[in-house]
Amino acid sequence: MRRFFSDISVIKGFSGALVSLLVIIMFGLTSAAFAQGKAPVKSQERSEIDDIPVLIKHLPDWETVRSQARFVTNRADLKTSLPGRPVLDLVDFTAGTEAVTASYPAGRLLIIEYSSPQQSVEADNNFKNFLAQNNDGHTFYKRTGNYNIFVFDANDEAAANALIAEVKYEKNIQWLSGDPFLFHKMERAFVTQTSDIFFSTVEVIGLGILLSILGGLVVGYIYFLFREKQRQTFHEFSDAGGMIRLNLDGLTPDIAQNRLLNE
Repeated sequence: MRRFFSDISVIKGFSGALVSLLVIIMFGLTSAAFAQGKAPVKSQERSEIDDIPVLIKHLPDWETVRSQARFVTNRADLKTSLPGRPVLDLVDFTAGTEAVTASYPAGRLLIIEYSSPQQSVEADNNFKNFLAQNNDGHTFYKRTGNYNIFVFDANDEAAANALIAEVKYEKNIQWLSGDPFLFHKMERAFVTQTSDIFFSTVEVIGLGILLSILGGLVVGYIYFLFREKQRQTFHEFSDAGGMIRLNLDGLTPDIAQNRLLNE
């Protein structure tokens, strides 16, 4: 019996040591991955047709400037493409930020795409604060969607703003499963359709009532004119409307003999 309990203790000790070893290995691998900067980030968007980054295709007239456009995913490459721009120190690429730059007659265009609206808004505030104090008069900036757009070395403000306006933020969202907002969309469509039917019905009923009133007035006026013309043909007034009545007041003319029935 003592040997049995001794064997159980050895097994428990070996199991505990094995679990501890696995935990240490997993922790070491995780720490090494984060230390080497291998944490997962947003994947770059590329066209399924020609494997070109989608951000490049959002450049104005991208097919013309494609040969000299530069697509970057880190700050070092960005500052190499656009040297001497202190504002680029504020660009954060740690969460999968992407950028593309190309030269145009209006200036050097830079489009920075952040992976979330929150990051884009935060960067927008930082860029505006920096440019408010350090703008050289040849740098213009605007945020469109998740795009933070710069034009450097611009001599004409109108041309720079026109170039920025040509950048369109276009995103196609596709649900991997069913649309989670489908019920709300159907409910909204039902309410909209029901309200349209209700107002259309009220309009038709109101128009019908109005036409009925107008029709009644017209018909009544025509009937009044007809009766007035008919009444003018009477020689004496008769409240019986021309029907046979007793000649008590002597006002009813004698009935012609040729209208009487023979005995």
